[in-house]
Amino acid sequence: MNTSGSPPAVPAPGPLDRQVRWRLVAPITLLLLLSSLDRVNISFAALGMNQALGLSAAQYGFGSGVLFVGFLAGQYPSVLLLQRLGMRRWLSGCAVVWALAAGGLAWVHSAPQFYLLRVLVGLAEAGLAPGVVLYLSQFTTERQRAATFGIPMIAIPLSVALGSPLSGWLMSAATPAGLAPWRWMLIAEAAPTLLLGIVARFYFPDAPRTAPWLSADQARQLDLAAAADLHAPAANDWRVLAAPKVWIAAALWFCLLSGSYGIIFWLPQVIRALHRLDTLQIGWINALPWLGAALGMYFNSLHSDRSGERHGHVAIPALIGATLLAWQGGGAAALGALVLLGLGLGAAQGAFWALPTAILNRRTLAVAAVAINICGSAGGLVMPHLIGIVMQRHPGPQGPSLLIAGVLAMAAVLVMVMRRQART
Repeated sequence: MNTSGSPPAVPAPGPLDRQVRWRLVAPITLLLLLSSLDRVNISFAALGMNQALGLSAAQYGFGSGVLFVGFLAGQYPSVLLLQRLGMRRWLSGCAVVWALAAGGLAWVHSAPQFYLLRVLVGLAEAGLAPGVVLYLSQFTTERQRAATFGIPMIAIPLSVALGSPLSGWLMSAATPAGLAPWRWMLIAEAAPTLLLGIVARFYFPDAPRTAPWLSADQARQLDLAAAADLHAPAANDWRVLAAPKVWIAAALWFCLLSGSYGIIFWLPQVIRALHRLDTLQIGWINALPWLGAALGMYFNSLHSDRSGERHGHVAIPALIGATLLAWQGGGAAALGALVLLGLGLGAAQGAFWALPTAILNRRTLAVAAVAINICGSAGGLVMPHLIGIVMQRHPGPQGPSLLIAGVLAMAAVLVMVMRRQART
């Protein structure tokens, strides 16, 4: 391990890296985009759903976050299913179930029904993030680690950047069969997931040796890289959870995702409270930070690979996001700050997985990735509900902004702890 603080520059992606990027990373990113859209479009549905179902701010915050109860409960069982079923059958099953549950939200008529279907969406999507990390680790080379894991994460901000104006347009357009706009929006955005979930059953290879687009030499190269990394005592060794580095990474991921989920589920309602806008206009403004986040994820992960530096590529963007949230401004400056805030959030998350995957091997990665992602997902359970309580007691954006800023500042501190551990 290089501990000098100035790692050597990393070469540009080779033919094998480009093959993996286009054949696997791109379609996985599309499915993750749809997954995120089906998870966060509830923030737009809330513009009509809360009144229709009689939900208070705290009830909506709980319903937004309760999805992560299923998310947390299903993480490790879902990854076990991936290991036993293979990528094609596992991913297809996950996508079909979450599409049906997300579309089913269009037919809820009470708060308990809302909570139940949100939990089912979380269960179906539970193992997606650690499963993708585990799956792509079979196909990635060391020199392209940040980009391979970072590019699929672009799906989350991109789903909001594209989905916000789409959701706003669907809710402002004529609806079929007299459906309420928010109900129609949920159905329309779940349908593509159902279709692509069926396609996934026939597309993804389970391992390099079963990928028809890889030559025998390329598949052997990836298998040899995997074999060289299998020096832990046993697969899925739970002893890795005794390592402090795993829990520091987990706490860091919790802070980063808490910042994102706190903004995702509440920003449309904050925008509407501050400005008299229709749903389409809210959609365009809500897209600004997530457009910035997508750009930050992509370019920061690429720069991290090219420079070989990891820790600063997470800590500095997190501090930028914290600073912008703590600053209160208005007018055009506030819109610019939204874009820069997104850049900071996205850049930090895009480079994150290069840190834990660099200190773990493939035999310990499955358990560790699940533990890290469970802690990160807990941010989605805690933060939306906590912000709902804060906003109910203290209306206005200042309280939630300072809360999220503090969490992102803590993320930067944890990166520095990880850096010190790596050096010693």
